[in-house]
Amino acid sequence: MLTTTRPMALLIDITRCVGCKECVRACMEEHGLPGDYEKITGLSSKSHTALTARGDLYVRELCRHCLEPSCASVCPVGAFEKTAAGPVVYDANRCMGCRYCMQACPFNVPKYQWDKAAPAVTKCDFCAPRLAAGKPTACAEACPAEATVFGAREDLLAEAHRRITAEPKKYYPQIYGEKEVGGTSVLFLSPVPFEELGFRTDLKMTPPHLTAEALAKIPHVVSVGGALLFGIWWITNRREEVARVESEEARARRAARSTQSSAREEERHDS
Repeated sequence: MLTTTRPMALLIDITRCVGCKECVRACMEEHGLPGDYEKITGLSSKSHTALTARGDLYVRELCRHCLEPSCASVCPVGAFEKTAAGPVVYDANRCMGCRYCMQACPFNVPKYQWDKAAPAVTKCDFCAPRLAAGKPTACAEACPAEATVFGAREDLLAEAHRRITAEPKKYYPQIYGEKEVGGTSVLFLSPVPFEELGFRTDLKMTPPHLTAEALAKIPHVVSVGGALLFGIWWITNRREEVARVESEEARARRAARSTQSSAREEERHDS
């Protein structure tokens, strides 16, 4: 059993990936997602990870589980949370549907369930329930080539530096995710510069700057709409809470009346 007392992470070594998509299959099975894993070409509300061919190389797409996630910092209702174990988790019961998280994410990860009557935001959850049970992520467990490795973040960083030092001709001298956006819980090694694989290389800025940048892009009307959505969300949840309390009180009154009625019936019977 693995321990999660230290922040955990994934190390994805692109030089080792064989393109089998076992990571995609395992993710879909773990989360009960529909569809054919071999046909997944990118992130969507039905795929939390994807494998994209970049020439002769394959690149994993998934939530990076930032150490200081901008999705959490812009969410007005606290639907996103960075846990001590590493995952950035999402609570659909809190979400009010403003989708600020989609605007704020520098990796374009969160997706929205546009095809559902009660939509939610979807993304990789780092297999948080598995971590809580002392297990690795499903994708890491399924990878036959150890291209995706699960472990404590500090240990994986040390291993990544060791690989670069041991084989400098094999690896580009950078660990993507070590410092980008303040650091992430998903780390990458590559044989070529990361921009050649479609990675953003302009993310040296700190998370607060990312949050401010994201909020600045949200039009005023959207902000007003967000406030309105929050009001509707609060009223709806408040009504549900009031209805629940009233229902419980009504049941208690019925139970009390029933008890009193039984007591009177016993008194009449005794007399």
